[in-house]
Amino acid sequence: LLATLAGAAAAPAADLGIGYIDSARIFTEYKDAQDAQARFDRMVTGWRDEALEKEKAVEALRKEVRDQAPILSALRRQEKEAALQRAISDYDAFIQDIWGPTGKASTENERATGEIVQKIRQAVEKVASEKGLQLVLDSASGYLVYASKDLDLTGDVLTELAASSTGSSP
Repeated sequence: LLATLAGAAAAPAADLGIGYIDSARIFTEYKDAQDAQARFDRMVTGWRDEALEKEKAVEALRKEVRDQAPILSALRRQEKEAALQRAISDYDAFIQDIWGPTGKASTENERATGEIVQKIRQAVEKVASEKGLQLVLDSASGYLVYASKDLDLTGDVLTELAASSTGSSP
């Protein structure tokens, strides 16, 4: 009876098709992911440059107010201080608009990543379906403790992504 039960329990496990991918490797090697990352990096560089210019403007106004305050009339000093406050507010608003929790950096990164993740998911589903798998894990998540290299679908997924990207523009 025990041998029969053990055999019955092992049979469904043997029938379960399992594979895994390395999403970190896919993001590193998949051209569309590389292109999306490069576009995002260019945007971030532009935002950083703009933030640096705004910060320099604030510092220049701060220096002006500090250095010229003793020789300016009260009205002119108020104007300079108001200009400094506007520059500081502009800088703070820009930083929040770009790097805040719902800022452009987060939104753009989610948009670009979402498109790539969707393409990867479709390729994984296609490869898994073709191989008759019921479960695909991601070794990059850290939850996969051990798996035979025979179960690694990463190369197949990259091949599918390359095939589906051929002729299409990102």
